[in-house]
Amino acid sequence: MKKLFFIIIFFYIQTHAQQKPFISLDSIKAYVIKDSIRKDSIKKHFLTTNWDNRKFNPYKNVTVEFPFEISFDDVFYASPIPKDYVITSRYGWRWGRAHKGIDIDLITGDEVYAVLDGKVRYVGYHSGHGRTVIIRHYNGLETVYAHLSRYKVKVNDIVKKGQVIAKGGNTGNSKGSHLHLETLYKGKHINPEYLFSFDQKHKINKPHFWVTRDYVTPFLHNSKRETEFEYYATREEAENSEGIQQQVYVVKRGDTLYKISRRYNVSISRICKANSIRKNSTLRIGQELVL
Repeated sequence: MKKLFFIIIFFYIQTHAQQKPFISLDSIKAYVIKDSIRKDSIKKHFLTTNWDNRKFNPYKNVTVEFPFEISFDDVFYASPIPKDYVITSRYGWRWGRAHKGIDIDLITGDEVYAVLDGKVRYVGYHSGHGRTVIIRHYNGLETVYAHLSRYKVKVNDIVKKGQVIAKGGNTGNSKGSHLHLETLYKGKHINPEYLFSFDQKHKINKPHFWVTRDYVTPFLHNSKRETEFEYYATREEAENSEGIQQQVYVVKRGDTLYKISRRYNVSISRICKANSIRKNSTLRIGQELVL
């Protein structure tokens, strides 16, 4: 019986080989070399284009077209902290302002780790963020680690994921020790929870997808609750997705919720819910409200 099995396999291979020759070892080697050269070229591009060690955001004068593509070579990221996650504030609208990252609880002096391989682009004190480290990764993504107490890296250092880059702290505009983590692509903030699952599995949510405006616009998210995400595998899917139509209103002298509600035909309860405020909340001149 075994002999018959091997004879069948032998004839199958011979027939298949006549119909469609096997890929040669040289062809496989050529493909691997070509793919390696392509990846090296992409890495070099991202680690040289708009590279600036002095500016927090070197892409201010760069126009980013939507949707844009994000790809990861990794399946997992490294936790930025040495303990279980306690997220105290999410990406989104908070106190009438945009909160462009997530806040993760820690104790001053806790080690902070790089989430992915990359190169340190910025190390310094930045207004609001306090002591800050920014790492650019090989896919163009940048991660920002803010409110630090000490630096453990310097600009242009090559770092591995899981490497200690700083000590957590409470510097800058902070009301207690925590890590403020931001993720950006060419200067555009992306909801970090859209990219990474902040749980014990430390998984990258998708290896490849297209990012729409919805996930770089803070006022479409609420800092007090998780966003329900959608992922688009192709440009066409992303372009055909229905974006949420909302706008931001800047409070002026004499404004009340009633006046704003009547002017824009939006209910007071909807304004309150979108901005996490109460109907009797005092409006401040210059405050931004999502309508």
